[in-house]
Amino acid sequence: MAVIETHGLTKRYGRVVAVEDLNLEVQEGEVFGLLGPNGSGKTTTILMLLGLTEPTRGEARVLGLDPMREPLKVKSQVGYLPDQVGFYGELTAWENLRYTTRLLGLPEAEAKARIEEVLRRMGLWEVRDRRVSAFSRGMRQRLGLAEVLLKRPKVAILDEPTLGLDPEAAREFLELIKGLKAEGITILLSSHLLHQVQEVCDRVGLFHKGRLALLGTVEELAQRVLGGGYEILVEAGPGLDAAFRELEGVARVEAEAGRYRILASRDLRPELARVAVERGALFGLALRRPSLDEVYAHYFKEVAHAA
Repeated sequence: MAVIETHGLTKRYGRVVAVEDLNLEVQEGEVFGLLGPNGSGKTTTILMLLGLTEPTRGEARVLGLDPMREPLKVKSQVGYLPDQVGFYGELTAWENLRYTTRLLGLPEAEAKARIEEVLRRMGLWEVRDRRVSAFSRGMRQRLGLAEVLLKRPKVAILDEPTLGLDPEAAREFLELIKGLKAEGITILLSSHLLHQVQEVCDRVGLFHKGRLALLGTVEELAQRVLGGGYEILVEAGPGLDAAFRELEGVARVEAEAGRYRILASRDLRPELARVAVERGALFGLALRRPSLDEVYAHYFKEVAHAA
């Protein structure tokens, strides 16, 4: 079931097009990545989904609700973690979350139970009485996710959640995202850090100048942009590149001193191994998933070349 849907969603600021004719579906329980450079339309899309900015035309539905007509219902079921998490620095972590539960209208006993639950889950229970002004960025991000979880949301929208975190804190945050997915929470993740997106996202959408230019799994995008969704590394005898190119499904072969990098539309390791053994020797064979960084860089290189 699609929990986020847009049809012809467009946002213009005068002559500037922020988002143009966006048609998108995000399925229940999916982690969907929004990619693209600054100004490509990611954050504007998020704001329209939350009912925080009005579309110029088109429509959006979140959990079947129109964000502009029913913004409070949407916000009651959708957790949002912006790129700059805002808390009252003079208040403690507990006090900030207690303020949030009052806004949510939770009874005191339930509010206290939920706050303890999310603080323990985010690893912040021991610092619950520390002022947030003394928190590191990583701790603030975890507190922000704790605030999201107070709602027990069906959808979580995370805008650059690991930006500025050190590698260990970023890794921990990605594990938290995987935990949310395991619970069936649908996640919309906006990020510039492509290797992290690839680690946690089921599908991704690449924005360029307000338009959704590419949409699919990493393998599907690699097939479309690079010519092959599978990358196979072969170590064998020299001069096999022509024979490898003859195999059905091979899109590209790069050869250097007995080492071959092959892009293909399917896993061709058995066929490649057979050719290598028949024509000499096979020393190594490995399958590697094409990286989102490669897809992204190649796509924008082609865009620049076309321009």
